[in-house]
Amino acid sequence: MPWDRVPKVSPSSAEDGLLTVWIAHELHHRGFADVEDAEWTPELITVRNRVERELEARLRERAEGRLPESAEPDVLLDYVRADEGRSLAEFVQRAATADQVRELLWFRSVYHLKEADPTAWTIPRLPGPSRAALAELQYDEYGGGRPERLHAQLFADGMRAMGLDARENAAIDDVPVEVLEMNVTLTMFGLQRRLRGAAVGHLVAFEASSSGPSRRMSRGLRRLGLPEEMAAYYDEHVEADAVHEQTAARFIAGALVEAEPHLAEDVAFGVFTCLDQESRFAEAMFERWGA
Repeated sequence: MPWDRVPKVSPSSAEDGLLTVWIAHELHHRGFADVEDAEWTPELITVRNRVERELEARLRERAEGRLPESAEPDVLLDYVRADEGRSLAEFVQRAATADQVRELLWFRSVYHLKEADPTAWTIPRLPGPSRAALAELQYDEYGGGRPERLHAQLFADGMRAMGLDARENAAIDDVPVEVLEMNVTLTMFGLQRRLRGAAVGHLVAFEASSSGPSRRMSRGLRRLGLPEEMAAYYDEHVEADAVHEQTAARFIAGALVEAEPHLAEDVAFGVFTCLDQESRFAEAMFERWGA
């Protein structure tokens, strides 16, 4: 479908806006089979920029007065560890049903079937030490050069073993607005050079809050007798992300702030936003399940 045949409409709600931008962002990823590669169409960029500005304003308003005290690596890590948001992984470990876990994985697939892709855009925008450290971290995310070990591929293997549709973006019509916002935010951070600090902060929070929850997820999957391929995906992250949190906080974020001190607040903003959006998603799921 050529873009000059797409009706020119304005989003009528925040959810419509997020879906509009998600579609525009997908053209920067792997696109759609029936849509031409035209991610830089001026009219599309105009709409995308407007909705992104509205989203960024909401995110910054939420973060006001709630940021880490500084962007020092230990401060960031302590801030993440002190997060008191309800844990979906803990619920999966102890109480979730198999159907609840399947639904959670289905919603998560919008991110996990891309995994590290949005963060990869940040690499050329960082100073040398941060750039090298992020490239090293991403090498792990991309399977150390082995396609079958790509983290996105491991998640797809687990989905297929569970009888779920492992096609990229297959779940997009079903996901709640919180999932849309999480994915749009991550790609927005990655695509815009001026938000490189936020992208790095988001990475710090994501990696520092992954190892323990991954362990709980794998235990919950095994508690329910679900396919080993899905548990293996989370096993992969238990040890790797314990290392990645230090790399992200000290050698990526720390080196970035040392080279560009004016980005410290944006790094802290990215940390807060990652945790806040995860908490909002968790609350939405607990409400959905009546848990």
